[in-house]
Amino acid sequence: MKQYIITLLLLTSLFTLQAPIAAEINEKPFVIPELREWKGDKGEFIITPETRITYPKSNQQLADIALQLATDCKEMFGIELKTTEEKAKKGDISLRLVKDKKLGNEGYTIKIGSKVEIAAPNATALFWGTRTILQIAEQRDGKSLPKGSIRDWPDYQLRGFMLDCGRKFIPMHFLRDYVKLMAYYKMNTFQIHLNDNSFKQFFNNDWAKTQSAFRLESEYFPGLTARDGHYTKKEFIELQKLAESLHVEIIPEIDAPAHSLAFTKYRPEIGSEEYGLDHLDLFKPQTYAFIDSLYDEYLKGDEPVFRGKRVHVGTDEYSNRDKKVVEQFRYFTDHCIRLVEKYGKQACAWGALTHAQGETPVKSENVILSAWYNGYADPAKMIELGYDLISIPDGYLYIVPAAGYYYDYLNCQMLYENWTPAQIGNQKFEERHPQILGGMFAVWNDHAGNGISYQDIHYRVLPAMQTLAVKMWTGEKPSLTYAQFNEARTAISEAPGINIAGRHKSIGESPILSIENVTPVTATGIKEIGWAYNISFHIEAANEETGTILFESDNAKFYLRDPIERKIGFSRDGYLNTFNYRMQEGEKAYITICGNQNETTLYVNGKLIEKLDRETRYHLNSASNKYDKMYYVRTLVFPLAKSGNFKSKISNLTVYPFMETPIMPR
Repeated sequence: MKQYIITLLLLTSLFTLQAPIAAEINEKPFVIPELREWKGDKGEFIITPETRITYPKSNQQLADIALQLATDCKEMFGIELKTTEEKAKKGDISLRLVKDKKLGNEGYTIKIGSKVEIAAPNATALFWGTRTILQIAEQRDGKSLPKGSIRDWPDYQLRGFMLDCGRKFIPMHFLRDYVKLMAYYKMNTFQIHLNDNSFKQFFNNDWAKTQSAFRLESEYFPGLTARDGHYTKKEFIELQKLAESLHVEIIPEIDAPAHSLAFTKYRPEIGSEEYGLDHLDLFKPQTYAFIDSLYDEYLKGDEPVFRGKRVHVGTDEYSNRDKKVVEQFRYFTDHCIRLVEKYGKQACAWGALTHAQGETPVKSENVILSAWYNGYADPAKMIELGYDLISIPDGYLYIVPAAGYYYDYLNCQMLYENWTPAQIGNQKFEERHPQILGGMFAVWNDHAGNGISYQDIHYRVLPAMQTLAVKMWTGEKPSLTYAQFNEARTAISEAPGINIAGRHKSIGESPILSIENVTPVTATGIKEIGWAYNISFHIEAANEETGTILFESDNAKFYLRDPIERKIGFSRDGYLNTFNYRMQEGEKAYITICGNQNETTLYVNGKLIEKLDRETRYHLNSASNKYDKMYYVRTLVFPLAKSGNFKSKISNLTVYPFMETPIMPR
């Protein structure tokens, strides 16, 4: 009996060794926002050049989504997939419209087996499903998807971001990239703040000198459009068309009756003498004639400049110290709401109806308020009055770059762990309250002239965008800890073909770029390198012209001789920053430039020359006879798209990411 047991154990052991190891059930894949439901299966779906993207016959919306997915796969993975109306077969990706009341308007399902089936009630939801499989695929080198089933839907219907383009001009190419970025994270609403002005204490307390801008081309009012940067009507229409194709809504905002210096500089007679020229005079008929004509220019006709279903009319931060003014402010707010409704649009407003309490009625039916500060508009009271709300509380969600107040970078851990759109200031509502449509976060460029670039803004926005995409879609209880999420999110691209941050991965300790001899006016193969970086090269300086560029991209220039003082320096966003070092003809040196989110540093032959960090600048306020301070930022996402037209000899160029200490001369 003993021998039998021993023999049985040996046979069992041998069988165990020879038997194939059972495939494991696939774990829930990481995407942003997090998936609602995942049921894992075994194995993987392989993406090959033979994989087709199929869609129903005679459905142009789905044909467009299929083509977009194919375009994105080529952009991200270098694989060309055919789109077809033929029936899906093994190895294909299919798009199907299926009614499912439990999914709501934006929910979708994905079944990954011998083929991939994306199903949803409508085109928008199907499009979100394609973003999910792209994010999963890019973490697997674009070659496969784990088998399993997904059911996914959002908590909130409006998931947005607001960008102040009035105080700082944001180029159109950046706005277009942001539409793509938002779509990749299923953020569906982009509010563009088109006019504003800075604070006059930074401009010698003189309204005439204070920065202000209206960023749209105007034919009704020649001269109103900002000269330091604006969008043509055609550009703005094309931006909205791009957004529509990616299922993102653009909400244009014209802010009045405060924040209106751009209007009163153009038409001084409509400015308020009592409250300052950044306020419109609410009692003058000319004010209403101007505002009416302005909206008419962008809303009239069958093909208006403002194409979307919503328009934001501003209406915040006007004085309430006089009851007569309060009542007139309420009248103005109601007037603007009804004005945009006349053109078939839904009105959005900041709303100040707690701050401006009065008797004059303001329309509430089918009106959306941006609930930013409870002292201006108490959200509970606004809900009681019948308004729908966008949750955008300033104490949680306002970024004001380098200002020293609100947030420079949002507290993403706090938001991830504690916030949803149900939290508006100190008031907490039930989750998915029917009158809280969703949430937004905002970038306000209050301090015009502070050196901030749009890439600086992007570094602040990206982690917030990723975090809040989760909190507005998946809701209050994501399954990952913040530490897990924060580590995993860096594996996801900004969007197909988009890399505003200039992120690059190095292999081991090797540089991401190494060129033995840099020849003039030559592409390097890398557009830009973002923070943190270390760039070094040898140089034998020639007699160079003023303004000689070493490296440049569409966003920045790095000078061997800057255009003014002939020093080493850089320019971006209209700002020129120089190091206290001028190369001499015939000089041989080893140059190192290090950059991070706080500073840009130059070393020559291993010696620190200068660190351009955040500089404090003081402005005398003539009204108070005190100094107001502004923080000036001197960062650089380093341009590398091509070399400049120089005579000097540049050799041994090396570029390392994620390194902030200089490499010593070799």
